[in-house]
Amino acid sequence: MNGLQKSFGKNNVLRGIDLTLDPGSVTVLMGANGAGKSTLVKVICGQHRADGGTMRLATNAFDPEDAADAIRQGVVTVHQSIDDGVIPDLDVANNLMLDRLAEHSHGLFVRERHLRTEAAKVAAAMGIEVNLRARVSDLSVADRQMIAIARAMARAPKVLILDEPTSSLSATEADRLFELIDRLRAQGVAILYISHRMSDIRRIADRIVVMRDGMISGVFETEPLDLEAAVTAMLGHRMTEVDAEVRQGTHPVLEIKNLQLFEGASPITLTAHDGEVVALVGLLGSGKSRLAEILFGIARPIRGSIRIKGKDYSPRSVKDAIAQGVFMSPKDRGTNAVIPAFDIADNMTLPFLQGMSVGSFLKSRQQRGTAQGMVDRLGIVCQSVRDGIGTLSGGNQQKVMIARWLLEPAQVLLLDEPFQGVDIGARRDIGHHIRATTQGRATLVFLAEIDEALEIADRIVVMSEGAIVGEHTNRNIDLAALVADISGATSTVTGTSP
Repeated sequence: MNGLQKSFGKNNVLRGIDLTLDPGSVTVLMGANGAGKSTLVKVICGQHRADGGTMRLATNAFDPEDAADAIRQGVVTVHQSIDDGVIPDLDVANNLMLDRLAEHSHGLFVRERHLRTEAAKVAAAMGIEVNLRARVSDLSVADRQMIAIARAMARAPKVLILDEPTSSLSATEADRLFELIDRLRAQGVAILYISHRMSDIRRIADRIVVMRDGMISGVFETEPLDLEAAVTAMLGHRMTEVDAEVRQGTHPVLEIKNLQLFEGASPITLTAHDGEVVALVGLLGSGKSRLAEILFGIARPIRGSIRIKGKDYSPRSVKDAIAQGVFMSPKDRGTNAVIPAFDIADNMTLPFLQGMSVGSFLKSRQQRGTAQGMVDRLGIVCQSVRDGIGTLSGGNQQKVMIARWLLEPAQVLLLDEPFQGVDIGARRDIGHHIRATTQGRATLVFLAEIDEALEIADRIVVMSEGAIVGEHTNRNIDLAALVADISGATSTVTGTSP
């Protein structure tokens, strides 16, 4: 890529990008939300046409007419939004073989047995162990992500672009992906890997390229790769140490006693206090998302009790939970939170429109003012709160989803993977605002990444197989013990809060 430029109106998103992707090498692309990463990827994969500059693929000029043309030439992208890479209403086998079925040379008729045999080969190569006849929409987020990646692999790409591919994967599934990347690297595939996860970057990066304000702000390729300098190039300043003052909280707000999340799980007992941020961490399947769903009225526990400020709490539905002051920002915002047809203000204020209305008429000025206040406080980058939600970067969309549940006072605030697909700078913005508004509620944050928990929590609770296996106050924390709890290296199971 030489001198790539792209503008949307007066907004210059790409300002002369020079970048080479070498065969058999993994280039990690870092950049804050709004730096231009997504636009660069869309230019490479044919979704946008560049306004200036040139691209070459090997020795040939490369200027794809659309995404299908880019794929035909060997440039394949797995986007951050999982459902961009799968067809939810089709089964697994048809998803894995969809591109071959669409080829002109395929013919009019599908040989079902042959299709499933070939799909089984693709699934085996990726280590996917799911029923090939299962509908993709019925699978977990992690399984859908792996199928989207496997579908990309089936195209035998020359250039593979992976946008935050491990955001919904367990540690085991991420390791399987890294092993696949190692094989592709050995085969000479050029890989562009977009991520902010330091564990990912340390594991697979041959070099790091950093974007800021539509330009390349740093290239790091000398071993060992300087991650701190890369973060500085991304933010434009040095990353300060986490300086959150750990709070014990005052009186109990949320009291969970002998709650059994699912059959066979040990019961859990946990207390969260006013003004306290409790991070619940664990690998995929640990039960933390199940606990969030129970607290938000989506699921029911097997047994046990919940009390909020001394009163029994057993929500019959999400509406009932919200009415009792329990709010939740869910993970996988594209599927569970964002309303694509709505603008920023409508997305942000959706649960509380009744309070901004007179009869059936919305008080638009009040709504816009409320939304603009949250835009300013959380640093959401947009032209207007009337902009479509789709005009925002993924990180700014996530800020809107967090802002939605900070508009009104909550008794209990549940945040499930609030930093999913968010860069370090935006993560600090969100975390700072969450901690600054904790008075009057208990805040539970459900996370898979240890570094995210260390940044935001007063107390870290580790879950595994539906049980609490460890608790740690976030002051002079024993990282070895915390990691051991999460990885299952310890066997002590505790069911009480300190």
